[in-house]
Amino acid sequence: MNGESVSASPRSLTTRCCIVGGGPAGMMLGYLLGRAGIDTVVLEKHADFLRDFRGDTVHPSTMMVMNELGLLDEFLQRPHQNIERMSGQFGDRMFRVADLTRLKAPARYIAFMPQWEFLDFLADKSTAFPSLKIMRRTEAVDLLRDGGRISGVLARTHDGEIRIAADLTIGCDGRHSLLRERAGLAVEDIGAPIDVLWFRIAKTGPGDPAFLHAAMGRLIVTIDRGDYWQCAYIIPKGQIEALHARGLPAFRSAVVEMVPRLADHIDDVKGWDDVKLLTVTVDRLTKWSMPGLLCIGDAAHAMSPVGGVGINLAIQDAVATANILAEKLQRNEVTDEDLDAVRERRLFPAKVIQAIQVQVHNRVIGGALGGALRPPLAIRIISAVPLLQRLVARLLAMGVRPEHVRSPKA
Repeated sequence: MNGESVSASPRSLTTRCCIVGGGPAGMMLGYLLGRAGIDTVVLEKHADFLRDFRGDTVHPSTMMVMNELGLLDEFLQRPHQNIERMSGQFGDRMFRVADLTRLKAPARYIAFMPQWEFLDFLADKSTAFPSLKIMRRTEAVDLLRDGGRISGVLARTHDGEIRIAADLTIGCDGRHSLLRERAGLAVEDIGAPIDVLWFRIAKTGPGDPAFLHAAMGRLIVTIDRGDYWQCAYIIPKGQIEALHARGLPAFRSAVVEMVPRLADHIDDVKGWDDVKLLTVTVDRLTKWSMPGLLCIGDAAHAMSPVGGVGINLAIQDAVATANILAEKLQRNEVTDEDLDAVRERRLFPAKVIQAIQVQVHNRVIGGALGGALRPPLAIRIISAVPLLQRLVARLLAMGVRPEHVRSPKA
């Protein structure tokens, strides 16, 4: 970081923009602001990005952004698997719901890439920008205030606390955002009737034509990760204790009954510690900003894992934020109206996707968990009409109001 514009001591640091959270939104926004030559600090509370079962579906909308940044070819050298078509199995019947092969996009598929690979790639590319500093093992613990304005954050490091003064603080710290809590920003709970259990099982043999498997009162998603299956077992919200009470053997038997190809390695699930609970939340802030503070990504609108859209919506938020604010940040002229312009730009896509997720929760997942194996009429129609499969793919792959990189390059 430029020595003239950032002063540091063991207990203080000053910067133009402080981004809290080194997830997809935070790392992409940090990259874009660093690319624009804006003094920026990204705080990541962990020492690395190596955490399992985080959103790792990289959609064509994200790869379009990477292409516009000139990074796509190198990015795709990172380990990943591609999926061009999405199908679901209800009982013994197969239904195709999306075909991405006709997209007009640089990548006509969804790339399943571990999120740590995506974040590590951005971190590596960010080293080219002297105005950007990524501070790992640094956790924001409170907001700093100057009258009615947010003036930065108080953070905890392995060396003790540090005060980071910033002209603008951006919360990218996820669905359990400390910043939005400390700021007192109101949250509207949309509701989610499900939770998800994530686990992995070694893979041998061919792939699986089905992505979604529905059986009587049960639902499981299997993601082919090359040498293992990443599995999501969907349960009604609040039923984890009842599932534990039935015992691990019963859980493993239920998984194999639904997806027999997992039988050979089901013993990979040795205990409940191998099964990670994701408590699903669908919510959004009624207001995304206040003087000196903006929230984006899951901190502004927590998404369901349905469709794997959360990471991509967060990245779209980051691109829009840089488009709207970068030049004004360079001149230190960001107004409250500019911050609210980000919400105005990104609220509609978030509301549309959340509304679709709620319908999937209620009509598809709720029906399957309730014992109905007959898929909804809409899925049966989509499976019968290839044009509709391409339209679903367009919505899934590109989202609503896809963003293009327009922020400056220093």
